[in-house]
Amino acid sequence: MAMSLRNGASAVGSWITDGSTWAAIWRWAWRTLLAVFVLFHLYALTLKWIDPPGTILIGQRNLERGETWRNPVKLEDVSPHVIRAIIAAEDSGFCIHSGVDFEALGVAIDEWRGGEGLRGASTITQQTAKNIFFWNGGGLLRKAGDAWFALVIDRVWGKRRVMETYLNVAEWGDGIFGIEAAARIRFNKHASELTRREAALLAAVLPSPNRWRVDPPGPYVARRAGTLQARMNVVQSEGLDACVLSAR
Repeated sequence: MAMSLRNGASAVGSWITDGSTWAAIWRWAWRTLLAVFVLFHLYALTLKWIDPPGTILIGQRNLERGETWRNPVKLEDVSPHVIRAIIAAEDSGFCIHSGVDFEALGVAIDEWRGGEGLRGASTITQQTAKNIFFWNGGGLLRKAGDAWFALVIDRVWGKRRVMETYLNVAEWGDGIFGIEAAARIRFNKHASELTRREAALLAAVLPSPNRWRVDPPGPYVARRAGTLQARMNVVQSEGLDACVLSAR
């Protein structure tokens, strides 16, 4: 019996150290990664024409709250004030960059190297990629994925589709996802009917939608909304919204 056990251990050791076995494992791993890569990109391509069925965050909120609200709408059914407010609040270079604002990213990295905190330099396109394909939270792997898919969807979808998708999956707190659900629940109206002030208030809470409120807004949100209204004028006068609104 002892001899049998030794022979068995020897056989297992031989299998583990067999070069052909490791080569097969590596081939399987690379093929699996390649398949996942291809499937993700095929999914991204289909989303040029169809609305995302959901996101990881929506699923998470469903588990936490038991329900969420979301009513996807076409970009034509969203007030122009909303688009200008989002650009003013989140990404004034939305119409200029290719999905990633490399200039802002470089400044953020330089500040971090200089001992300052690492501030966000994420674009609307990167936030859209994160919402659709990834999860909340940090990590270089996820951020690299955001950046790659931001470049992909900016190229494949175009600016209008990126903005439309972002507005339909962004979280406005309390299990509310998308601008139409936010407009109905917060202001009892459709997204197409939102005023400049209401649009600015909704954009003001986006950095932390489960912490800040618009109904009623606290002092910080009210001040930030006022600042955003002034920036919205700049967005409009300088044509920073042209890639989205000029085709309406």
